[in-house]
Parts: sequence; structure tokens; C-alpha cells
Amino acid sequence: MTVLRGASVVLRPTVQDDVPALAAIRATPEVRARWRGGDDLEAELTADLQDAGTRCLTVDHQGRIIGMIQWHAEEEPDYRHAGIDLFLDPAVHGRGLGTDAVRTLACHLIDDHGHHRLIIDPAADNAAAIRCYAKVGFRPVGIMRRYERGLEGSWHDGLLMDLLADEVVR
Repeated sequence: MTVLRGASVVLRPTVQDDVPALAAIRATPEVRARWRGGDDLEAELTADLQDAGTRCLTVDHQGRIIGMIQWHAEEEPDYRHAGIDLFLDPAVHGRGLGTDAVRTLACHLIDDHGHHRLIIDPAADNAAAIRCYAKVGFRPVGIMRRYERGLEGSWHDGLLMDLLADEVVR
């Protein structure tokens, strides 16, 4: 995969050397509260890198690793679409870097991979993520009740959002 350049971020294929920095970001309380995971975050990230169905991209800003964005594709022709997931270092939240990363990847998936529809599924109570995705053009589809288990063991709702190719805010 090629390197993707946004207005402020660079998305490049994640390599094993990125794992310690990404695990440190995933371990921050703000990110940990939103991303499932066990005690060995480095092992989980390594497993993501080895999953042929998941494409992982490290998000760089000004030469520093600030997070990871990943995508997967449903290739069944009658249901073809791609899904995106993202985490960023809380130290850079609120600067538009997440929006830039999502927009950059969304445009790549539409323009270069021919996807007509993208999905993303933040926690239903993650207002900041929902605002970020809406800036790119994602729209709420509906609440997925008891969608994922939180760290404390209880189930939480998710919000399914989608974006059609002609709706992306470039």
C-alpha cells in the first residue's frame, strides 16, 4: 500500500517497529476506555498486523506517531463496502487530525479502491468521535444496542454511521 498524505497527517503502512508507540497510545486511559483489549496490547497490535483482512496504517503528524487507522473490506459483490476504525493519542485530540486521517482514508477507499459506501461504528456516547466522522460526511444509521463489551464487563451501545461516495466532504 502506498503512503497517503492528508492536509496535516501522513498515513503509512504500520510496521512492527511502530507497535511499542502504538501500544503506549492504546494504553492511555482515554483510548483504553474506547478500545477493547487485554493486558498485552503489543501482542494485539501485532495480531492486527498479521490479519490479512485488516489493513493498518500508522498516523504520523510532524514526524511523530500519533495513532493508527485501520480498514477492512467486505468483498461480496452484492454487499461490497469498507469499514474504518481509528485511535489517536489524546495529546492531539481536538486539533482536527482525526478528521484529516478519516477523510484521507475515506477518499483513498472511494477513489482508489472503488468503494461506494463506507461504515464506521463509534461508541454511541463518544460525541467527539461522532462529530469528527460527521465532518467527513458520515451520517448516523442507527444505534446498535449492547454492541460491545466495555473494560468493566458491561455492554455498551454503538452508533453505526455510513458514508456514500458522493457524500464525502473533501
